[in-house]
Amino acid sequence: MTILYTIFFFIYGLVFGSFFNVVGLRVPKNESITHPPSHCTTCDRRLTALDLIPVFSYLFLKGRCRTCGQKIHWVYPLMELITGILFALAYWQLGFTWELVVAIIFVSLLVIITVSDIAYMLIPDKVLLPVGAVLLILRFLIPLDPWWDALLGAVIGFGVLLLIAIVSKGGMGGGDIKLFLVIGLVLGFAGTLLTLFLSSFIGTVAGIIMLRIKKQGRKTPVPFGPSIALAAIVVYFWGEAMLGWYFDFLT
Repeated sequence: MTILYTIFFFIYGLVFGSFFNVVGLRVPKNESITHPPSHCTTCDRRLTALDLIPVFSYLFLKGRCRTCGQKIHWVYPLMELITGILFALAYWQLGFTWELVVAIIFVSLLVIITVSDIAYMLIPDKVLLPVGAVLLILRFLIPLDPWWDALLGAVIGFGVLLLIAIVSKGGMGGGDIKLFLVIGLVLGFAGTLLTLFLSSFIGTVAGIIMLRIKKQGRKTPVPFGPSIALAAIVVYFWGEAMLGWYFDFLT
């Protein structure tokens, strides 16, 4: 049954991943997530069921619109697949527990902000703040041990990023600062610090790779949200093991 439920959560994640693409692309532009219905942004043809099967439609259509032949951006199927994998992973690790609710909502938020930050270099408050409020309530109902660890993590996450923004005179975006506040609520003090370290490492590597590939200057802005999201996911699922290994190594 565990395997069947894992498959179910994977499919569930694929479907919601498709929806998260819409949210991440439309909300920053103050557009409705329901109207107009999904359509090709080039020829404006309304998409049918054949076009909207997560991941599989992209593969079946060879990454192009059926009508005009315009290329479909790779972000769409990638985020659908990632969401499916993460939903399945959440169930596989947590089972049917209340923490699974936190995991699903947390993963959903990180997927949406990744899409929006890649597309617009923006983490929308209209998504971050409401979901953050839900996670705050959940952390009181499903607390960390000790219970105040979530509040300490939120204060540290927000405070450190705010300090970096002040010292760097705008080198850190406001969305990143607020995102770390939410991450602190979910991961607690140690998890937040580990996420900060890991996201900085990932962001540095990603920035170097992008500079090499696109041959852009060092001052070219690079979205930091995807690096934060990846680091937060790694720490959420494997942070305790990573910290345990680190302290064992020191002793």
